[in-house]
Amino acid sequence: MIVVIMAGGIGTRFWPLSTKETPKQFLHILGQRSMIQQTVDRILPHVDHKNIYVVTNESQTGLVKEHLPQLPEENIIAEPMGRNTAACIGLSAVLLEDRYEKDETMLVLPADHYIGKPELFREIISQADAFVKEHRKLLTFGIEPTYPATGYGYIEFGEEIQKEPIPIFAVKQFKEKPDVKTAKRFVKFGTFAWNSGMFLWRVDSIITAMHTLMPSLYTSLKEIKNCWNTDKNRVNRFYSGLESVPVDIGIMEKADDALVVPISIDWNDIGSWQALDEMKQKNENGNFFEGNVLDIDARNTYVYSTDKNKKIALIGIDDLVVVDTKDSLLICKKDKSQKVKQIVERIKQEEN
Repeated sequence: MIVVIMAGGIGTRFWPLSTKETPKQFLHILGQRSMIQQTVDRILPHVDHKNIYVVTNESQTGLVKEHLPQLPEENIIAEPMGRNTAACIGLSAVLLEDRYEKDETMLVLPADHYIGKPELFREIISQADAFVKEHRKLLTFGIEPTYPATGYGYIEFGEEIQKEPIPIFAVKQFKEKPDVKTAKRFVKFGTFAWNSGMFLWRVDSIITAMHTLMPSLYTSLKEIKNCWNTDKNRVNRFYSGLESVPVDIGIMEKADDALVVPISIDWNDIGSWQALDEMKQKNENGNFFEGNVLDIDARNTYVYSTDKNKKIALIGIDDLVVVDTKDSLLICKKDKSQKVKQIVERIKQEEN
């Protein structure tokens, strides 16, 4: 099995802690290990470092080397610029197809997810790997919903393809992030799972699917492969013209052989400050403080400060996120924390 870890994002919803220079996947927001280190840690019992690849932005290769010193340098695939997950996954597939046997499988993982049951996850991966190797299907992992989340996309599953050792279903359709009413209906139906963005397939299967369903992307990636190590300017020129499409939309939604495995592994994509807050152990007033915080009647508030000497005083506030860094200060209502991305966009516009 090959493992491809997607680590090129900036994590705009975690501004101001996550920045272009130090994106979310390189932060220590859950424990002593960074998010990307934890992603590698949980898969290492099954896969050697030599078979783990990280796809990242050229500007982040130094961070990858720093956080994953045991990873062979040639296992870092540096994109000239971000072009979404179809291009990211397609690039890794065409670059790796000649290094492995024809029936080699590829597990695709985001670099910034939390999984609370890693042993169960590895067991499911092993069973799914055996199925995919034999049946040549495109498989994704759906998270069994624990509440009507509006921050995740959903996968509706239909016909049961396999019951044991793990249940596998045909994908009926992908659904974008719903409103609350729709999310409640999805959870009630019991045939919907959260879209985790994790995938498993044979390398030749994803290349064939890309050739069939995204022929323009396939042709361009083949050209990029031919000059990958010889003509950087040509690579950059081709890459800048690639379609910027998620693999879910570009391939999985169109494929007639897409399957889903609903799993319950204590998963969280930690997509906002609110999501991170939900994972923290609170005090008696529902607060989580990391920093030098003084409070009077503060409730349900998350505070993170990078300066442990600076005093942060809270009086009579409720349901806030406060993030204080050297350069910036964020204060927002918890349920608005997804909108931090819009602030980052405004900062970019002002800088330009």
